[in-house]
Amino acid sequence: MATENELSGFLKSVEKRAFKRTIYHVRDEEAALDIVQDSMMKLAEHYGDKPPQELPMLFQRILSNCTLDFFRRQKTRNALFSNLSDFEAPGEDGDFDLLETYAAQDVSQQSESAEDSTRRAQILREIEAEIMELPARQREAFLMRYWEDMDVAETAAAMGCSEGSVKTHCSRAVQALGKALKAKGIQL
Repeated sequence: MATENELSGFLKSVEKRAFKRTIYHVRDEEAALDIVQDSMMKLAEHYGDKPPQELPMLFQRILSNCTLDFFRRQKTRNALFSNLSDFEAPGEDGDFDLLETYAAQDVSQQSESAEDSTRRAQILREIEAEIMELPARQREAFLMRYWEDMDVAETAAAMGCSEGSVKTHCSRAVQALGKALKAKGIQL
């Protein structure tokens, strides 16, 4: 059974990664923060008495479910209101682009021309757009495996499916991304 310190330490260790993952999914910083905080509260309230080694998988599952709940609420809201402009996230000026931020950090020490920087930013936007076009389960598996660096077993437990399903979803996602990017002339 996890002690209060173990639970607190676990939550501190996953908060940044959980926020990054959630903001990538929902594209709204405030909503992402709410989802992560809600997930942490649910873990502490309902599963705080579980052994420490079970906490990562439980938290990933809770986070996935809370993210899905967000999209369900959003879909219901969109169906109920005809004028959605009052309820949508801020425009491009308020968006947080995680891929661009991550890529900028990787090459911050290097000096590059404006043309190279623009080309890289365009390619990252294309990749991000293609990832968002993937079916939900493929996108979830792809992001957990290759963005979160989770292994197949962890991803399967978090998604609530078999390891074979995770491998299938990831394979299909990689094939679809490769085909879509190649059609756009992007060679990785």
